[in-house]
Amino acid sequence: MGLIIRSSAIHAAGCYTTTPIRKGARVAEYTGHPLTKAEADQAYEASPITYLFGLGDGSVVIDGHSAAMFINHSCDANCETTEEKGRVWIKAIRRIAAGEEITYDYCLYDGGEDEALCNCGAKKCRGTMYSKEEVKRRKAAAKKALKQAEKKRRG
Repeated sequence: MGLIIRSSAIHAAGCYTTTPIRKGARVAEYTGHPLTKAEADQAYEASPITYLFGLGDGSVVIDGHSAAMFINHSCDANCETTEEKGRVWIKAIRRIAAGEEITYDYCLYDGGEDEALCNCGAKKCRGTMYSKEEVKRRKAAAKKALKQAEKKRRG
């Protein structure tokens, strides 16, 4: 299968297939240098853009250096990621037509105060690249903080 990098409506550049891809096929491997989360945090402290992919519990990340680093997030993705023996594969979750942009749901779970706004344009876009679980966690934390602020204000 052939992959190319070109302009994307989701983000500046995206990864596209030049041939049809069957459901279940491996589309790409996310490769790059492994770093500890602490090393990655230090290396990218001032950078708004990274191509990091967390492995396992997130204590080790891959610093992406392959075509897969250009695969954009979508809330209605055509691929998903799987980790097999320390390797990350992007696999098709449906048939993908030639010329279609390859996407997967980033399901972010760590990012501090960053909103991680989503530009996927899907009908059911959740507005963020954070996972559904992280969105719920953040809403609950905000609600708790608001209650604490109210309580403090009342004295």
